[in-house]
Amino acid sequence: MSATPAGTGHVVVIGAGIAGLAAAHRLLARGVRVTVLEAADRVGGKLLAGEIAGVRVDLGAESLLARRPEAVTLARETGLAERLRQPATAGASIWTRGALRPMPKGHVMGVPGTASALAGVLSDEGLARIERDAGLPRTEVGDDVAIGEYVAARLGREVVDRLVEPLLGGVYAGDAYRISMRSAVPQLFQAARTHDSLMEAVREIQAGAAAAQQTGPVFMGVEGGVGRLPLAVAESVRARGGEILTGAPVTELRREREDGPARAAWRVVAGDRVLHADAVVLAAPAPVAAGLLRAESPEAAAELRAVEYASMALITLAYRRADTALPEGSGFLVPPVDGRTVKASTFASQKWGWIAEEDPDVVVLRTSVGRYGETAILERDDAGLVDVSRHDLRDAVGLAAMPVATRVTRWTDGLPQYPVGHHARVARIREHVGKLPGLAVCGAAYDGVGIPACIASAYAAVDRLSGDPGAVQELTADPVRGPQGGAGE
Repeated sequence: MSATPAGTGHVVVIGAGIAGLAAAHRLLARGVRVTVLEAADRVGGKLLAGEIAGVRVDLGAESLLARRPEAVTLARETGLAERLRQPATAGASIWTRGALRPMPKGHVMGVPGTASALAGVLSDEGLARIERDAGLPRTEVGDDVAIGEYVAARLGREVVDRLVEPLLGGVYAGDAYRISMRSAVPQLFQAARTHDSLMEAVREIQAGAAAAQQTGPVFMGVEGGVGRLPLAVAESVRARGGEILTGAPVTELRREREDGPARAAWRVVAGDRVLHADAVVLAAPAPVAAGLLRAESPEAAAELRAVEYASMALITLAYRRADTALPEGSGFLVPPVDGRTVKASTFASQKWGWIAEEDPDVVVLRTSVGRYGETAILERDDAGLVDVSRHDLRDAVGLAAMPVATRVTRWTDGLPQYPVGHHARVARIREHVGKLPGLAVCGAAYDGVGIPACIASAYAAVDRLSGDPGAVQELTADPVRGPQGGAGE
């Protein structure tokens, strides 16, 4: 590092979500002394392992995007190689227009390569509208564009409302008509800049993925829950000599001035503890980062304060197997246009074989509620959220039985939003932060909300501190599906 060459120095990492832990893990591999400070009483951020009815489950993100290497590689490096699991079933559905319909094949985040791919999900009028794409003049995307706005202009609103929206909602809990195509689906944005036809662009992306021989599972899980990953990384950090302090909110982050501007040293205050560091990795959510940077970089702080977040809740339900008869598949997504409360449901016992094996007499399901701008539903108490989940499950799959156990996990301000212009905001943040030697930022607020994207962001932050020019290259997403996998700072 500019201030801490390999094998020397002390780096403080602020935040022990998966990004902060990954940064600490990489720093220790380079021989740097590391202290991690976490405000909460546990590590892991939005990755949380738990249990229901005696069965281990995830109460946060539940899968890793396997076509990006960072998360699976980190799991293997921290002793979880033998616990990585493929989904037992990959078939999902869309609950729309009054029925569960198979998830269409051959799309990029809901954008089809052919109209036939969406047969059954769209109306006849919607399918006919898609065919107009080939004859339309190119729709200019400029420096950025909302994915919903662009896709609606090319293929019609039905494609957005019934497929793009629920898929993006599962990743960002956001509004497709606000979400940046450049940031959320960068490969589609790049293709749209050079193609007149959107569906032609999608077909080229798919052909490129096939030429790259992308085989194997798209997603992976971890036996016992993806929430085991941050615990394994934390254990590895401690085993390598790193210090992790929980219940230690940082209240002050200031440059040390005594030795003059040439020294990139930092003073970090957490409670009654004062740490002196050669460098700092700030892996906290945007509002926390904004507060800590207010004194040293008011410009970066202002940009970070402008990052908006969506809240959501996960409702986990356990049933007696004898009382359930679920359709095949891993679960379903729900378009907001259909007016339902839940936005998705995962048939966890069917998706992950290890859950079914732990207790064959128990069936575990998850539902999720809450999108950007939705606040009324999240004001209900836990019992109310269970009730609305059971109501929608009864309508969707006929499940009328009483669960034997329920758990509600609330993720308040859990998912940062990527509106049009997000990439430019991130560039400005990094430009301002880059003026402060020995400081780098990472996490879900910057380059993608999925687990692999958060880990990649952490590695790039470490490389920036090292002065590695490769760190400034744009972080890329999965070439077909975009940044995915569940959020975690």
